[in-house]
Amino acid sequence: MDAEMAAVVRECGAFGGLLYVMPPGGDALWLVRVAGVPQEIAAPWRRVALTDPIPVADAVRERRLVWVGGQEEMARRYPRPALVLPYEFALAAAPIVSDTTLRGGLVLMWPAGRPDRLSRSERDALESGCRRLGSLLQRAADRGEPVLPADRPRTLPPPTGRLVPPDEATVVSAFVDRLPGGSCALDTNGRITFMTSAAADLVGREAGELLGTLPWESLPWMDVPQVEDRYRAAVVSRRPQAFTVLRPPDVWLSFELYPDSSGVSVRIMRSDPAEDAPGAPSVPTAGPSRATVLYHLMHLASTLTEAVGVQDVVEQTADQLLPALGAQAMALMTAEDGRLKILGQRGYSAEVIGRFDALPLSADVPGSEVLTTGVPAFFPTFADLERAYPGAVHDDGMASWAFLPLIASGRPIGSVLLAYGRPRTFPPGERAVLTSLAGLVGQALDRARLYDAKDHLAHRLQSALLPHTLPRVPGLRIAARYLPAARGLGIGGDFYDLIRLDAHTAGATIGDVQGHNVDAAALMGQVRTAVHAHATVGASPADVLARTNRLLTDLDPGLFTSCVYVHLDLAGRRACVASAGHPPPLLRHADGRTELLRVPPGLLMGIEPDAVYPALDIPLPHGSVLALYTDGLVEAPGVDLDDATTALAGLLEHADPTDLDAMADILIRHSPTPGDDIALLLIRPGD
Repeated sequence: MDAEMAAVVRECGAFGGLLYVMPPGGDALWLVRVAGVPQEIAAPWRRVALTDPIPVADAVRERRLVWVGGQEEMARRYPRPALVLPYEFALAAAPIVSDTTLRGGLVLMWPAGRPDRLSRSERDALESGCRRLGSLLQRAADRGEPVLPADRPRTLPPPTGRLVPPDEATVVSAFVDRLPGGSCALDTNGRITFMTSAAADLVGREAGELLGTLPWESLPWMDVPQVEDRYRAAVVSRRPQAFTVLRPPDVWLSFELYPDSSGVSVRIMRSDPAEDAPGAPSVPTAGPSRATVLYHLMHLASTLTEAVGVQDVVEQTADQLLPALGAQAMALMTAEDGRLKILGQRGYSAEVIGRFDALPLSADVPGSEVLTTGVPAFFPTFADLERAYPGAVHDDGMASWAFLPLIASGRPIGSVLLAYGRPRTFPPGERAVLTSLAGLVGQALDRARLYDAKDHLAHRLQSALLPHTLPRVPGLRIAARYLPAARGLGIGGDFYDLIRLDAHTAGATIGDVQGHNVDAAALMGQVRTAVHAHATVGASPADVLARTNRLLTDLDPGLFTSCVYVHLDLAGRRACVASAGHPPPLLRHADGRTELLRVPPGLLMGIEPDAVYPALDIPLPHGSVLALYTDGLVEAPGVDLDDATTALAGLLEHADPTDLDAMADILIRHSPTPGDDIALLLIRPGD
């Protein structure tokens, strides 16, 4: 396996590769071989689910070759790995198959600056290597010894370099010592393998103490983000890198890194920042430090996972991106019915936003092509913007602009505009970081829009199933409230209804279907309709519940329902109450005394088709208030049910019985923290 892995990397002209296997019956890929790169770089992807948005998962799941030609393409298509490895390199991922059985996946990496497509010979070598690896994996499985993930993937040794004769080694050593500054060498894992005495003097340590160590661990002053970051960039891109760092208290050292397949050669020189200052303007700005960007990135990623709506995404994106990237304004946009729709913004005036919101999309609208192509656009100056959009008006007072695509499921769903008050050059590294960040925002926005759509649907469904208005019944005053749970889709199975039977009688009902989903809401509609139908034909409270229960057991929905039905005799000022496992009603007497009605409990509906529901007949004198409610008004984790019911009765006792709406608001406002829906129906016989 090692030999075949090394061969395919060599034959394809790649500098590194990762070999994944899929254990029998598994749904994830496990990294088992690493070639040409440190294990630490591949650590985030040691286990890859087939649904993960990274190249090897797509290649294996779709059984096709995935090619990513460079940093910007990686940032656009795969923002998560692009943020961890924001460097210039090309990548191919391919499935490993034998006898139509998926065995794993292979990832190969090429240095920056190569052609943006695989050549025919490279593609043939890759396909041949995958077949050979697949054959090895199949033979292992046939022997009953499938390749399984170990604690750590096996790292292949780097290619053996040229052996240097002793006399040549002496000449080389003398040559290195004569060079100005100091020199050292790092292996492919970043550990120091060689150091000249001059280099040791510059870093202030003995060479022997540093051999075999990581510089950023053995030299505390090198434990700053750009040191390891530039080392990673050298290893991954195979391009020279440089950085300057302060050795306390006042010695500035410059480091130049020259990588190849066997490791990294490092030149170390004294540096004077003051002398380098005049040349600084000619060097493109890289924006905020990588440490700052990573801090805000981690915070943004964590907060976006909690975003439950589009406006949440807008606010959290603005809170994190603007300070992290040094931008002064931001707008989140999408296309809707051929027009530009501004979903939210920060830093712009209402007048500027108003000129663009709902504007018909055309080639003259700045950034419009980003919405359709998914390709980012960067404009360091207004002149650049004007060349692309001749009709553009410079009315926002900004100096530079970046239009970034919001990608979800491989398609653009919108764009984010970042505007800068000072000129920005947008070097390639920063462009890739910006595009990657926008990819995270795009995925969060897609989830948020889905949530908003479901929430809107839930409210419409709930509104359709609950009564829009309650009938006016002479001699009866009513107040009703419904409060959805503070979780899920905002839809549940709580319901209430008031049914006018004739001039002197009415029916009132309240109930709760088990669950918080569309199924519960649909069953709630059936229960409410059944209760209404049985009540209007003159059935007694016991029969209303018994007939509805038989209907539910016939439907066999797999959900249970609690319910209270009350027959109100307004002329005789009496009420007959039957209950199917529902919290008992409260009756507030005219003198304020409040009692819990001990209605004989019946089984929840939907359990036993022949269940019987005894009824309780009570007086309902003038000035009394009957309160029907669902368990969400009294039940909460850690709250004793009897205590909560007693507290509810106390609120009812001290509330003004002449203002039922105010009474309902008080009861709802003082309910436990809602983890369930709440329905409330207050009934007061009038004059």
